[in-house]
Amino acid sequence: MAELSFYVGVIGNVISVLVFLSPVEAFWRIVRRRSTEEYECLPYICTLMSSSLWTYYGIVTPGEYLVSTVNGFGVLAESIYVLVFLFFVPKPRFLKTVAMVLALNVIFPIIAIGGTRTAFDDAKMRSNSMGFICATLNIIMYGSPLSAIKTVVTTRSVKYMPFWLSFFLFLNGAIWSVYALLLHDIFLLVPNGMGFVFGAMQLLIYAFYKNAKPNVEDEEEVLTPSQPLLS
Repeated sequence: MAELSFYVGVIGNVISVLVFLSPVEAFWRIVRRRSTEEYECLPYICTLMSSSLWTYYGIVTPGEYLVSTVNGFGVLAESIYVLVFLFFVPKPRFLKTVAMVLALNVIFPIIAIGGTRTAFDDAKMRSNSMGFICATLNIIMYGSPLSAIKTVVTTRSVKYMPFWLSFFLFLNGAIWSVYALLLHDIFLLVPNGMGFVFGAMQLLIYAFYKNAKPNVEDEEEVLTPSQPLLS
């Protein structure tokens, strides 16, 4: 069983790396245009926070080193995205973006890690409390695809729901759910199970609206730059 969970975890690592790398093209476009235009940095700031805490969870939880390795890569990738965003963000939005980075990527992780270490002497309780925090954050973040689904239904166009990103998010949720079941890790299972369900919903809606006639008026009202680069 341990050997099976290792191989499943390795597959999960590969898929998660592909998900983390999915915004590269969009950020390369930002670099070429030397402006973030109307793109929002919040999805990447939140993903960086989540990856940081999951990395810590993987370090302090026995047998979860595959969780820490892939999220460690996520910390590196998301840090680069956030730094690129800060470099090219328009001046009126710079201070607001810096404030969000400090609050969510510095202050909150320090409070979460320091709080669990201070509140609990038992290593298992520390691990469980951090797992609960990580799972809660992931559940909240997994609600973000709902906005993309709403846009697709409203415009009857899949333009705002990239197929491959939806597909890899579906696979990511599925494989990490299997990994969590093998290790009996409820904190990994719940958010990734939800990711699997949301991913399946996105793929079904994509298939339904792929050849539908777009609602032109509603589609024109949706500004492409305001869509999150990573669902």
